[in-house]
Amino acid sequence: MPFSLFDLEKIIAQRASSEDTSSWTAKLVGSGIEKASEKLGEEAVETIVAALARDEDGLRDEAADLLFHLLVVLHMKSVSLSSVINELERRTGQSGLEEKAARAEPKTS
Repeated sequence: MPFSLFDLEKIIAQRASSEDTSSWTAKLVGSGIEKASEKLGEEAVETIVAALARDEDGLRDEAADLLFHLLVVLHMKSVSLSSVINELERRTGQSGLEEKAARAEPKTS
């Protein structure tokens, strides 16, 4: 069976509770949600930069970093990958514009 984001989610959960001082995951989780979220943002920016530079290898590498850090933050906030996938699946039943409009806050006059 090929490696999946669900496999990575399990690895992150195992390493997050590890006391292994060589584990980046354990260190990141131990640094708190603010630092983990900051790192997620950094990876998002680096992914954008690689995409704009038309650097396919760089984009691949940064996308991997971005997905990893997103899964760490989701873990820290107790949001499962399955729940995110379920939300994406729910949204596929309507157009993106309809879905976005449904989330928009009502304007008050």
